[in-house]
Amino acid sequence: MTNLPAYQLNEPNVALIPLVQTQPQRHFIEANTRPVTIEHLAEDCVVPVFSKDNELTIAHQSFIEAVLGAVHRVFPHEAIDTPEIVASHVIKGRIPEAIHKPASQLLESDKTIYYERMAFCVEIPTIYEDVAGNRLNLSIGGVRAYNHENLYARKGAERFKIFIGFKNLVCCNMCVSSDGLMDDLRVMSVQQIYESAVQLFCQYEMTKHLNAMARLSDYTLSEHQFAQLIGKTRLYQFLPSNERRALPAMEFTDSHINAIARAYYADENFACAEDRSIDMWRVYNLFTGANKSSYIDTFLSRALNATTFTHGLTRALDGDEQYRWFVE
Repeated sequence: MTNLPAYQLNEPNVALIPLVQTQPQRHFIEANTRPVTIEHLAEDCVVPVFSKDNELTIAHQSFIEAVLGAVHRVFPHEAIDTPEIVASHVIKGRIPEAIHKPASQLLESDKTIYYERMAFCVEIPTIYEDVAGNRLNLSIGGVRAYNHENLYARKGAERFKIFIGFKNLVCCNMCVSSDGLMDDLRVMSVQQIYESAVQLFCQYEMTKHLNAMARLSDYTLSEHQFAQLIGKTRLYQFLPSNERRALPAMEFTDSHINAIARAYYADENFACAEDRSIDMWRVYNLFTGANKSSYIDTFLSRALNATTFTHGLTRALDGDEQYRWFVE
């Protein structure tokens, strides 16, 4: 594993070095998204403004470049892949000269677009580990969702999400821990994004995260316990609010639970064993696999919830009361 170097937050941004060009075969997130390039974001998309003072928001491509700058700062001697970028919820507009044209007569040059939501992920393939026969590459990325901003107000702190964790190369599932996620970063400038990203990458306890994932294989659910888990996660949504508040958070919806139940029997990599038992590493990957169908703006919070929830279930198997309701 690579030791993280010391850093100074007042050091100017480093220039981006050339990226290793690779083309991912599968996407880390799939729901309602389209792959885009950073060139498309920079050249073909407008940048929204705060309407009260007409101040620019931080553009998607500027966010990506700031995080990549931090990646090169903290991991200067590692190979860094080209970022995989996905976007969703396209917002369409038109230039002023085309304001009176019927929609059917609009030329491509008359149209404007930007994406309300964008996520990206970049792998560092020279930092990796094997867990239960699966290669995990260190991966870094972020999420920007303009629907979390009040664009009708004056410019204020803008909200971003940044993560560092591991991607399971078998399935492109993202493994995120609590110390590897800034879920509600609020900044006024690109420089603050860069500084916050450097801070996150340096505080991330990589070995601790890997060891925690490796221990999941030591725990197993029987078919009965897995059935209890699936049933209880469905009931969780409808519990009286006071009873639900007394339990740990479980952020997965019925559609996610359906996908998990289906994959328990049919997933090519993480289905149950012949005796219908399933170890917690596989359960974890069923949850992170189902999370790929989440929308961009909820993807990272559910990724963290999958980690917290699965490790909570292992404690329940050891007799801990907090998560016991889900499997008893």
